[in-house]
Amino acid sequence: MVGPGFVFISLFIVIFGIVYLYFSTRNKERLALIEKGADASIFVRGRTQKAAPIWKILILNLALLLMGIGLGIIVAGILSEVLYVKNEIAFPGCIFLLAGAALFIGFKLTKNLDREMD
Repeated sequence: MVGPGFVFISLFIVIFGIVYLYFSTRNKERLALIEKGADASIFVRGRTQKAAPIWKILILNLALLLMGIGLGIIVAGILSEVLYVKNEIAFPGCIFLLAGAALFIGFKLTKNLDREMD
């Protein structure tokens, strides 16, 4: 059997690999653009434009996700008690459905928030 240490080591290796590939690919793309004579301002364009602070977006999406999960549990409880839907079907279905709806609403609100900042 594989011990719990193997899982943590594997997880660390996967995270390291993803981060390494991200930064090495980004570096290669930037070097290629510089060799072609592209302006260096394209690398910082996202930082100069006004955008909503990331903490506002994270808090908004996290709050909506948790409210969606809570609402999903309430709706699943009602479905299982009133309509006699099996708990194994009602709870995961309602939780995932309403959590997804909450994230979609968060996406739309974030898009509107970014539009207001422009």
